[in-house]
Amino acid sequence: MRPILALSTSPAMTRGARDVWIRGAGRRPSRVRSASEEASSDRRRVKHVGRLAGALGRPGRAAATAVATASLACGCGLVGGPKTVQEGVPLVMTVSSQVFSRGVIAPRYTCHGAGISPAINWSGAPQGTKSLALVVDDSAAPITPYIYWIVFDIGPQTTGILDGQLPPGARQAGNSKGTVGYDPPCPHNSSHKYRFTVYALGGGLQLPGGTSAKSAWTAIAQAAIARGTLLATANP
Repeated sequence: MRPILALSTSPAMTRGARDVWIRGAGRRPSRVRSASEEASSDRRRVKHVGRLAGALGRPGRAAATAVATASLACGCGLVGGPKTVQEGVPLVMTVSSQVFSRGVIAPRYTCHGAGISPAINWSGAPQGTKSLALVVDDSAAPITPYIYWIVFDIGPQTTGILDGQLPPGARQAGNSKGTVGYDPPCPHNSSHKYRFTVYALGGGLQLPGGTSAKSAWTAIAQAAIARGTLLATANP
């Protein structure tokens, strides 16, 4: 399990180098733990935090609770690993895109073309949804997930985003490249899959535009009540 604070937004690794690493040029992990092993690890961690909170008194309990919440919220990372956000957040929303032909991202939306953000549509936000958020990431990135785009404070009645546009009132957070807004995928040599996840949130995030990727996705993890995911492939 990667801790929530391990999310890297450093631009030190270039997009090209990162995508080459993704395909296996980097060192392979010794073994990927199963979902049951990860769940068992989560339970042990929460029990340990609970014992620590009891020993620390009221201020310690508050701090320990925050740690436990962050740990469970990330699972293996909000945007990476076999678990996403909290295990109890239902995967009930439908996410689609009319601009992806048979699940393939056109060059117009990658670094090989204009690099504009694609149109994304969704449905199925449950009752109680106060706002929506969109996260585009690469779960196969080395060490930590690579975030290409985070849009938040999308109105609860909104059902889509147009090409190269944001819904009224929506904000963008930073990405792993270190810029704000959409960082177009940039696969080299072979095709690669990317994930477009829409989250229904039980409240607004109360964050300014341009907030860090870590701050935005931590807040999304804490507020998520439902989600839906679209996988799409980009070609070099």
